[in-house]
Amino acid sequence: MCYLALNPIPKALGLLALASALLINSTAFAADDSGSKPLAPILEGYTADPHAAVFGDTYYVYPTSDKAEWQTTDFSCWSSKDLIHWKNEGMVLDVTKDLKWAKIRAWAPGIIERGGKYYFYFCAEQKIGVAVSDQPVGKFTDPLGAPLIVPSKEYPCQTIDPFPYIDDDGQAYLYYGQGNLYARRLNTDMISFAGDPIKLTPPRFNEAVFIIKRQGRYYFMWSENDARDASYQVAYGTARSALGPIEIPPNNVILQQKGAAKGTGHHAVIQVPGTDRWYIIYHRHAIPNGNGYTRQTCLARMEFSADGRILPVDPTQPAFPENSPGEPITKR
Repeated sequence: MCYLALNPIPKALGLLALASALLINSTAFAADDSGSKPLAPILEGYTADPHAAVFGDTYYVYPTSDKAEWQTTDFSCWSSKDLIHWKNEGMVLDVTKDLKWAKIRAWAPGIIERGGKYYFYFCAEQKIGVAVSDQPVGKFTDPLGAPLIVPSKEYPCQTIDPFPYIDDDGQAYLYYGQGNLYARRLNTDMISFAGDPIKLTPPRFNEAVFIIKRQGRYYFMWSENDARDASYQVAYGTARSALGPIEIPPNNVILQQKGAAKGTGHHAVIQVPGTDRWYIIYHRHAIPNGNGYTRQTCLARMEFSADGRILPVDPTQPAFPENSPGEPITKR
């Protein structure tokens, strides 16, 4: 997401938008002016801000459910055994019913497992909450009855886009922010903090941080520019610790508009367990007639150079060849 004025809630999309959605989610994507055929999204409907995770032998994606002017109220969960076929597991949190402190603007979740419980961090009304479940498909309940993080003049940012991470030493962190990036150490209960926020903002950072660790190196990834703009894109930096400092390599933009794929950003990354194969899951403006409020979730292969740089991702190339079995998770 990105900052917006808090205008009155617009009227819901009508029959025209529904017809458009049905067209967009068909497999008949016309080629753009360059002759490139846009990829079909992996999830049905209008979705954005995907967070991806692996639990057991299953991949999961938790997106924002797009509605006009970002007036969204609920979160869904999607599961896959191979990154190709996706099952809608249904609504996992409805802020209109499941929260006491918010009713609207449900954006950009993140999830992590600890001690057999699943902790679901999310935005609602420009605050960050946490909900807990015994299952990755929910349903999630709010253990605090209040936001986990609220806006603060002392730590200026829009309080959105939480990303949970547990390092190899067991220390858990929650990263968040639009305009500025902050990190906070989580206690082992995963619903309270140890210490104050630590500012980590890299150059050109807008929002949507996602962190992976590969071969001892931390990769901080984020979105640049406004989500409503075609130039919305993903960049990265690296660090030697989970708290930075973040170093910026040359040519650090790895995913940007190409052909009909515009507004490519707010991503997540999946590592196939037991391998060095990686996939990036991101949203783009819907094809056709999409915009910053009408988006689709897509998937692409993400690769590294021999010296550890993330190579540019082509949003017009399929992640898998035709008739591929995808990436089933095998026991090792």
